[in-house]
Amino acid sequence: MYRKQVRRRRAILVLLVVACLVLISSHFSEGEDGPLHLAQNGVGSVMAPLEEGASRALKPFRDLVNWFDETFDARGENEQLKEEVADLRQQLADKDAQYEKGVESGKVAEVTAEPELAGFDQVGATVIGRSLSTWNQTLAIDKGSSAGISVDDAVITGDGLVGRITSLTGGSARVALLTDQESAVTARVLEGGPVGIVSASVGDADDLVLSLIQNDQEVEQGTMVVTAGFSDGDTGLQSRFPAAIPIGTAREATQGEQELEQQVHIKPYVDFSLIDNVTVLTGGGG
Repeated sequence: MYRKQVRRRRAILVLLVVACLVLISSHFSEGEDGPLHLAQNGVGSVMAPLEEGASRALKPFRDLVNWFDETFDARGENEQLKEEVADLRQQLADKDAQYEKGVESGKVAEVTAEPELAGFDQVGATVIGRSLSTWNQTLAIDKGSSAGISVDDAVITGDGLVGRITSLTGGSARVALLTDQESAVTARVLEGGPVGIVSASVGDADDLVLSLIQNDQEVEQGTMVVTAGFSDGDTGLQSRFPAAIPIGTAREATQGEQELEQQVHIKPYVDFSLIDNVTVLTGGGG
């Protein structure tokens, strides 16, 4: 029984193959107006509207699938572009920081080229914190006693005097800026000008005041003011800083509270709001 079914199926398959071959041969051999071509055209005419309708019905689904594909592709490309932009931005920031440090090092070298500063060690440090209120003007730096820094060491940039170390730990230190109300430094007006004490001007970080000048020497506008770097038992003036560190330029002289006292307003060389890197002069000279 099973063998008869197999033979029957084989016979039907052979007949179908033969019929297909006959139809194909007839299709190629007959003219365009032959029955097979007419039948093909008729079927095509019937199916074409159905295919068009199906295509229109399925178009929103195809568009939706394409939208998801394009959205995911665009989102992936957008994330990749964001990562590349972030990497480039970081590289640019690193190069700018290296350039600024290089420029700063060159400027510091010019400041410390004075003979009075030759015996001091230089410790570079980065600002890691700021407290710039009206009365308290301080910075925190990332170097401390482990780097050889001590309390009262002078802190400078390539522009001039920043302040002094007031407290420290092994790995950090606090710097009191010249604009802090507790800060004061003995200073001298060049060339051969009078000596006095530079202190902060309340509420104005762009103004320092040189006072206690006990003589009538005229101070010309634009004259440089530098640290005096000495201790004088007669006047009571004592410097915590080495000599010859630039502080700023004289811009206006006024009468002080005492009859013989002058006050000279100084524009500091350092922009205290833009300090990122400093150099600590340590070792005590000599």
